[in-house]
Parts: sequence; structure tokens; C-alpha cells
Amino acid sequence: MVFFVVFVLFSILILRLGELQIVFGDDFKREIERTEDITVNNPVPRGKMYDRNGKTIVDNTPLNAITYTKDQNTNQKEMLETAEILAKLIYKDTSKVPVRDKKDFWIIKHPKEAKEKITKKEWDLYEQKKLDDEQIYKLQLDRVTDEEVASIQGEELETLAIYREFNSGYALTPQIVKNKDVTPEEFAVVSENLENLPGVDTTTDWERMYVFGDTLKSILGDVTTSEAGIPKEQLDEYLARGYSRNDRVGKSYLELQYEDVLHGQKAKVKNVTDKSGKILSTEVVSEGKRGKDLVLTIDMDLQQQVEKIIEEELWSAKQKPGTGLLDRAFVVLMDPHTGEVISLAGKQIGKDKDGKTVMKDFAGGNITTSYAVGSAVKGATILTGYKTGAISPGEYLVDEPLLIKGTKPKKSWKTFGNINDLRALQVSSNVYMWKTVIAMGNGKYVPNGPLVLDTEKTFNTMRQSFSQFGLGTRTGIDLPNEMSGFPGSENKPGLLLDLAIGQYDTYTPIQLAQYVSTIANGGNRVQPHLVKEIREPIMENNELGPIVEEIQPKVLNHLDMKDEWIKRVQEGFRMVMQVGDGTGVSTFKGASYSPAGKTGTAQAFYDGPVKSQKNADVMNLSLVSFAPYENPEVAMAVLVPWAYQGNTGPSINMTIGKRVLDAYFDLKKSRPVNDGTATSIQQADNIDTTQNSQQSGQ
Repeated sequence: MVFFVVFVLFSILILRLGELQIVFGDDFKREIERTEDITVNNPVPRGKMYDRNGKTIVDNTPLNAITYTKDQNTNQKEMLETAEILAKLIYKDTSKVPVRDKKDFWIIKHPKEAKEKITKKEWDLYEQKKLDDEQIYKLQLDRVTDEEVASIQGEELETLAIYREFNSGYALTPQIVKNKDVTPEEFAVVSENLENLPGVDTTTDWERMYVFGDTLKSILGDVTTSEAGIPKEQLDEYLARGYSRNDRVGKSYLELQYEDVLHGQKAKVKNVTDKSGKILSTEVVSEGKRGKDLVLTIDMDLQQQVEKIIEEELWSAKQKPGTGLLDRAFVVLMDPHTGEVISLAGKQIGKDKDGKTVMKDFAGGNITTSYAVGSAVKGATILTGYKTGAISPGEYLVDEPLLIKGTKPKKSWKTFGNINDLRALQVSSNVYMWKTVIAMGNGKYVPNGPLVLDTEKTFNTMRQSFSQFGLGTRTGIDLPNEMSGFPGSENKPGLLLDLAIGQYDTYTPIQLAQYVSTIANGGNRVQPHLVKEIREPIMENNELGPIVEEIQPKVLNHLDMKDEWIKRVQEGFRMVMQVGDGTGVSTFKGASYSPAGKTGTAQAFYDGPVKSQKNADVMNLSLVSFAPYENPEVAMAVLVPWAYQGNTGPSINMTIGKRVLDAYFDLKKSRPVNDGTATSIQQADNIDTTQNSQQSGQ
């Protein structure tokens, strides 16, 4: 019985298979050959950016859009006919249509006249295969006259502009025809006529919106347009990663650096086509997902105040004599323990497109431009002196004019006599630094004698030591195109002395911020970063989704120096701002937040945009600071290149620095406790808990 049942079942199966293969086989074969499944990816809006307090900085604005998707076998004539109909329904900007495309279009529209532009002799050569299609076409292009190009006007020119968009991408991939200034009337009339416009559709697109205008704009970066698509130099890389040619991608700074995060997950759509390429049906395979959101370390309220302060002080300083070359200033505020950049501001005076003098955002200059910074680096010089044994903590040296054979007397801005290391920092003694470096180079100062040093070795020692603070090396900030500055190219003894007081190698503002943070936190060179968190996107407005990744503090290196040495330099920085005749006391005296820091003035050469003033003598002004001294929560770097010419000028570095720190602590007071504005020292627990306890006990 079992055998019989199995026999019957197999018989039924064989009969059914025979029916499928013999009776209906040809029908199913034709059906399979008739259709083809093609999956395409549709772009989605980019992720948003928020500041550290949850304020939206970068958003997406919805736009009405008109798109075109061509079939695999759509021909030129069909696209032109559709473009001609669409040109009657919408306005299309034609200002960017190149002459070459106009010539191509003229040839398409006037095939007979275009053929007549080739001589009989040339056609004979073509028949003999001595000229190919490409060469014939090039001859036609070259012979299309300016008058014939100029004849393409009005609606015909709009047809060409639309046709260019139709032809700009792959088959079955939607191309944006128009997404800016699509009027409600245009959107409606196109929607009503879709049956007469094969391949055309109306949909919703998006545009990047920078909520705070130009504030921090150069750091937030830019995104390419749908018209420009992927930059040519990056095309192969992006195509290999699943992008389409007309995808909008980040092209600078944060938009570029976090492209993989912000770009999102494309929607997958399956198009079922017949063998001719005609779309039979469409179904969504997977819904797209907007790019992930970035929560930045920046406090936009503070950022706006800092930018306003820089602008006001630049305009004010420009009213004073000797400031003809002054055109920029930079400020960086960061948490010295975590590396979170709280404010990254830069401003530059320039011309707009109409030739009017305006103030432009130049925050990017904090990482892309470098300058001689002057005495601000003397903390690193003193610590390098300790480490090499050139000086000992508390050692006294005589501040006196140095009389070196063959050079003018070298001296501090004032002669201070017998001083120790703390006093040298307090009053910014050049001579103390020079004598430290002379000892470092195994030299000996003899009045009116030559200066003999082991310069090459000492240059290497100084630069390697400075790099441990972040000076002369990339800080690792999460932005593209960071520069490392420029080391001087010669190794003369006098230039080594200049290096010790910050008047030879050049450094960026972000390097100064990392340098002073390293001193403030007790010796950790912490990597600065602008992104605090990466979060999942959610649909609700102004709400943050779950955390995907929280950026943790990263220590790049720890100074190979004794804790008491670093504390001694911290004390010297305190004396600069708070004690006696310290170089910062006149500005910061009485500040409630107990500042510490170091001022800097560098004699430098102008290398800015005014060509007639190249290599003119100028003064660069700088200031590095941290506060409060007893328990640092914020580190600051101020840099004002080419501040003035001559021996004296406005102390714009000091006025900017004081106002910025005032703004930081005033804003902190005005907010509820633990709102995230003033980053806490406890956030650095993951770095070095031992170091934190040492700092807290100062």
C-alpha cells in the first residue's frame, strides 16, 4: 500500500511537470524573456547637525521638484519631444548652458544643414574610412557659426536646458530637472500632464539649510548641487561605493569629513522592464533612511558672541594708525581635558562680489593658515629646558643685552636683571629663553664673541619637544586639510634663538589651543574634535534620536616631563595674568575666573593678499590662556596676524581674549548648572583619573 501511494504521488508530480514544460513551457519562457528586474537606488536627505545644547545648526529644507527617469532604450528623439512639451509648462534657467551643448543641439535640430558643413572631399575620405564618425562630428562642431548658436533662444533654449538634464545620468535613475523656485502653478500643471510626459514625475526634494547663516559656515562645509553631482576627481571612488553620478556629496570640512555618516541609506526601488527597456511596474524593495545626525561640540550661542567680538575688535583696530595690513583674527576655545572644541572662530576683512568691504567668515583659517606667534610658546621652551637639563626649576639667569659678534645687541623688551624661570614667564623675558637654548646647544655666551652652538641637534631637540605639545604638527582635529605649519629652512645659531621665542617656525591657531591645553591639563596632548555624538535620525522636528556613537577623548601623547615641572609653568602662566607687572595683568586684573596664560608678540614678515606689501615688517599678536587656574575647564588661543606695523600698536589680542573669556563665564552663569555649556573636568575620567586628581588638588 505504501509503495502504491508513493507510485501514485510520483506519477502526479511527473504529469504536472510535463504539463508545465510541454504545454505551458513556451509561454513561461516568453514571460521570463519579456521582463527584467533592475534595482536602482534613490537618494535620501542628509543627516542634520546640532550644537552641544541641541540647537539645530544644519537642516534640510523640502523643495518641490520635477524629475525625469529615462528607459533603457529611450532614444534622442523621444527625449527631445518630451523636453519640448515640458519647456512649455515650466521656466528653466538657461544661463549655465555651455556653447558646446548649444552646438550639439543645433546639429540635432538641423541635421541637413549640419551634413552640408562637410565637404564632398571629406565625405569621400569618410567612405574610404580615412575619417571616422568622431572626426566628422568634430568638423561639424567646429563649423557651427556664432550666429547659428545665437539663434537658439527662448523656449528652444529652455528645451535644450531641460534636455541636458534628461541626458545627465543613467537609465532608470531619476534626474533632477528643476528643484529650485518650482512654483505651485508649475508643480500643478506638470502633475496634470504627466501622461503626456513619459519619464517625467513630480516629487519632493531637499536643500541644505544653514540655520545660523554665515556663523561657522566655513567649518560646516558645503554640499554639491544635484546639477554638479560628484566631483570629477572623486567620481570613481564614489561610484565604487554605490553612489550615482548626480548624488549630492559633502565637498568641504564637516560635510566632507562625515560624508559616510551624513549621506544616509538610499531607498531601493525595483523596476520591472520588458526587453525593450520599457518599465512595466515599480515596487519599493526597501525604504530609504535619512543620514545620521551629528551633535557638535560647538556652543552656537557662544560662537555667535565670539564672532561678534572679533568683528568689533577688528573694525575698531582698523581705525588706528599702522593697521593697514590687518585683515584677520582667530579664536579657539576648547575643553583642555576632552579636546571638545567649544568655539572655533575666524574673521577676515575682504571684498564682496560688488567690491564692497565686508567681514567674512574665516573659521577654516584656524587649521589651514599658520603664523609666527611670538612669546606664547615660551612655556614649551622652559619645559624643554628642564627636560634637557639646560636649566633647573627656580634657576636664576641674568636678563641683559646679549652682545654677539656681528649682530646688533639682542635684548628683552626691558632689561630685568637677575630673574628665575617664573619671573621670565611673568614678564616675557627673551634673554632667559636665549640663554636656555644656548645651554641646550652646549654653547657658552661670551660678550662680543661669536655664538657657537650645535645648531642642527638643538633644532631637532626643540622641534621634537614642541611637537609633543602640538606645535608644528597636525593636531588630529576631525576636519580635512589641516596643515602642520612651516619650519624654517636654515639652521643658523641666531635663528635657533628666534625659534625659542616663537619668531621662526609658524603654527596654526588650533595648534596653540592644543599646546595650552596640554599645559593646562597636566601634560596630556588631547586630540581636538568638533563632533561630540553621532545619533540615529528621527522624524520629529528638533528632537535627537538614540546615540550611535559618542566620541571619546583621545590622548595623543603624554609629556615626558615631571609633574612639578608642568605645575611650575602653570604657575608662571598664572603670574602673567594675575601678579604684579605680568604682561597680561593690565587687561585681566580682577577677573573673577582666575585666568592663567601667556601673551605673544612676533616680529614677522607680511605674506598676505596685498602683493605690494610682500615681506613688509609686521607684528603678529597672540594669546594663550586657560581658566580657572585652580581647576581649568576652558583653554583659549587668540591669534591676530599682521596686527600693525611699527614698534607699537593696538593690543587687539588682549582685548579679544578678555572679552571672549568674559563671555564664556557670563554665559555659564546665565544657564542652569550642568547644561553642557561648560564642559566638566569629570568628563575626562576616561583620559587619566590620576592626572585629574592632581589638577583638582592645585
